Amino acid sequence: MADKNAFTDKVKITIKSGDGGDGMNSFKSYKGKPACGPDGGDGGKGGDVYIVADRGLNDLLPFRYTSKFVAGNGERGGTNQCFGRGGDDVKIKVPVGTVVRDFETGTVIADMFEDGESKLIAEGGRGGKGNTRFTTSRRHAPNFAQKGEKTEPHVLVLELKVIADVGIIGFPNVGKSTLLSRISAARPKIANYHFTTLSPNLGVVRVYDKSFVAADIPGLIEGAAEGAGLGHDFLRHIERTRLLLHVVDVSGAEGRDPVEDFKKINAELSGYSEKLAALPQVIALNKCDVWGAEENIARFRKVYGGKYKIFPVTAVKGEGLRPLLDELSAQLEKLPPVAREEADELFTYRRPSDLGFEIFMDDGVYVVEGPLVDMLCRNVTLNDPDSMAYFQKILREKGVIAKLREMGIKEGDTVSIGDVEFDFVE
Repeated sequence: MADKNAFTDKVKITIKSGDGGDGMNSFKSYKGKPACGPDGGDGGKGGDVYIVADRGLNDLLPFRYTSKFVAGNGERGGTNQCFGRGGDDVKIKVPVGTVVRDFETGTVIADMFEDGESKLIAEGGRGGKGNTRFTTSRRHAPNFAQKGEKTEPHVLVLELKVIADVGIIGFPNVGKSTLLSRISAARPKIANYHFTTLSPNLGVVRVYDKSFVAADIPGLIEGAAEGAGLGHDFLRHIERTRLLLHVVDVSGAEGRDPVEDFKKINAELSGYSEKLAALPQVIALNKCDVWGAEENIARFRKVYGGKYKIFPVTAVKGEGLRPLLDELSAQLEKLPPVAREEADELFTYRRPSDLGFEIFMDDGVYVVEGPLVDMLCRNVTLNDPDSMAYFQKILREKGVIAKLREMGIKEGDTVSIGDVEFDFVE
């Protein structure tokens, strides 16, 4: 059973929009006068599937228990030209910052960047036309109706990426959570052992009349870029940030070298992506009140002082934080805002609007496939002469007959279109 306390930031879900309802094939009837004319109504449209960003959600844990979402089917058309009821839509709520991808192609469908933002993911099938719709000046009593469009299931990948201005990074147990609790109203879990933080904690930091969002990213370890430890699960959250606050345990109390720790974390960022490695960094040398820290501070400044702004702090006591916050605020003023991930805004699962087709040979049979065939299969009733006349008319108008002739078809050759097979006749 899944751990209810586990942070979940990447899941697969299956969605399916609703099928369209079938059109009705019926005729008016009065006492003593049966079949007085067609009165079949259209089927209802199938329900759509939407993704909606909700600030009230923190992770994707609910999708570990519910991973299939199916919209309602449209109802069948009724008599007396009554339309079938449309299927109910499905609205899938996700945390702000969730990136939606197509599982098969990896295409980014949407980046749910703002609270309340909604994206249509899958269109419901169109309802079929009732037999009333097929009445013409020459066809007064059509005895066929159109079936509703059927839809296919699709698999999505939901990936949560924290949206924050400042990402707080560093090895486990260096004081990142303590620092966040001191500079914001966030109250992350804090204890003296590695990986206390198993999910990103966000806090709003106020500096005079300005504010920014800081995220305490779970501690990185060597090999994180290759997936070791928490690895890829949390490196992705840093991608959203504009500025990194790199917290280093300068005390050396755990037998670690702060200079080497800083170098190793930056190597992990470079190993994961050039984008992360290029993010500006401000350094907070934490635990400065521990004996031996002063020597390490001097050594750290000598190695990195020419490239980075360095601030000695003691997070647990709140010492040295004001200059650090002033520097973070000043740098953020110069940096561009958090960017939305590039998405294919036009991507929506829908049936093709064109009625294309292709023809190929299969064991001596001319097989016709494509959206045109799907449409014909919904429209044609084999035992109705009017419906078959419509079928033949569409084949001529859409160029299927011409293409068959171009491919060298001869009279008597077999043609397969959907569930229909017939001998070609000139």
